[in-house]
Amino acid sequence: MNLGENPTLTEEVKSDNELKTWLINYVGEKKNPQDDRVTVEMVIETLSEDFPEFLMAFAEENWVRGYHQALVDIDEGEKLLKESEEGSITDQEWVEEHNVWKEKKCKKEDCEECECEEKNG
Repeated sequence: MNLGENPTLTEEVKSDNELKTWLINYVGEKKNPQDDRVTVEMVIETLSEDFPEFLMAFAEENWVRGYHQALVDIDEGEKLLKESEEGSITDQEWVEEHNVWKEKKCKKEDCEECECEEKNG
């Protein structure tokens, strides 16, 4: 995938619940697509026009979480690199710890059991 392109944007939104049905109808009436297909991109455009505070809050939260995770990744990487350079950890131990660390990254569905600073949220 090209970093500038997101294939999800061109996907047609399927009407599989009440909210999506309402939103598809709303966006369809507003955008009036020639092929009667409402895409994810059309929904985002409509939300940015009609409900920008929702879209901004969602985008900001996503950005903050991503930025926080990047900082955690950098700190962990620097710690492991320092240990490796000092000889206090072997290459094999580094690989094993790195793999364990990757598995411990916070995933919202596992939040009750995780040990991160974002526990329960």
